[in-house]
Amino acid sequence: MKIFVTGSGGLVGRNLIENEKMAGHEILHPRSVELDLTDYNRVREYIGDNKPDMIIHCAGKVGGIAANMKDMYGFFTQNAVMGINLVRAAREIEIKNFLNLSSSCTYPRDYKNPLREEYVLQAELEPTNEGYAMAKLAVMRMCEYITREHAGYNYKTLIPCNLYGKYDKFGETNAHMIPAIIRKIHNAKENNLPTVEIWGDGMARREFMYVGDLANAITYAIDKFDKMPTLMNVGLGHDYTVNEYYNAVREVIGWNGEFTHDTTKPVGMKQKLLDISRQTEFGWKPKTSLREGILQTYQFYIKEHTK
Repeated sequence: MKIFVTGSGGLVGRNLIENEKMAGHEILHPRSVELDLTDYNRVREYIGDNKPDMIIHCAGKVGGIAANMKDMYGFFTQNAVMGINLVRAAREIEIKNFLNLSSSCTYPRDYKNPLREEYVLQAELEPTNEGYAMAKLAVMRMCEYITREHAGYNYKTLIPCNLYGKYDKFGETNAHMIPAIIRKIHNAKENNLPTVEIWGDGMARREFMYVGDLANAITYAIDKFDKMPTLMNVGLGHDYTVNEYYNAVREVIGWNGEFTHDTTKPVGMKQKLLDISRQTEFGWKPKTSLREGILQTYQFYIKEHTK
């Protein structure tokens, strides 16, 4: 197949195009400097010129709680415009297969766990990332409308749990939780710091999957796309507390300090565990353990972000 993958420089896209099972396909993966996804005319022209058999939309403006709260407008606008441009152009040029990557942020805040796909839009969103979630919801719904209203069109969405891994972002303002923990604890070890601070009491629960597993899930979905549900969670089916993630990273890095807690800081949703019933029925499951995933991510951080 000829497959157009957006976000090829990002966490998901880069891991996907490097996945060995993608070698049998012709992959189109222009970077943002080559194709601005916020420019509808350029997007339509690119898709029309290349006529891919499938589009996999991995691109997005992403960040942690602090980044989302600081730029709600930017997270909403950029993600909504990119996604809408791609889906609209693909439909107009009659591309029949579209795989959209969404986010577990689209689920209601503090809702019934585990989160089932039918819970989408059943209650208010988590306010700390509402802009990002609203954008992802809009694109998800567009895909559902096209699949429902146009025979022969498979526009489907995967909702991954939280991700981490190779090619992640480790900066102070743009890192998600696990790469942020890795950076903080590595710095503490290097500088002989006795403590590392955790936002909140550390009892909020999160489900983090190694990004290589998501890449495997996508390649599995490509091969069985007709059988894949229109909307499907992708995750582990179990979660850990924030404190447990900090302890797991401490063990991998070998730092012997202690943790402190700042309970005045925002922590987001108390729990965000995905129901993986549809995924299980579809026949896929992840393979990477938490320790192995953290180890591979830390090795990448040492190689690429420390000199």
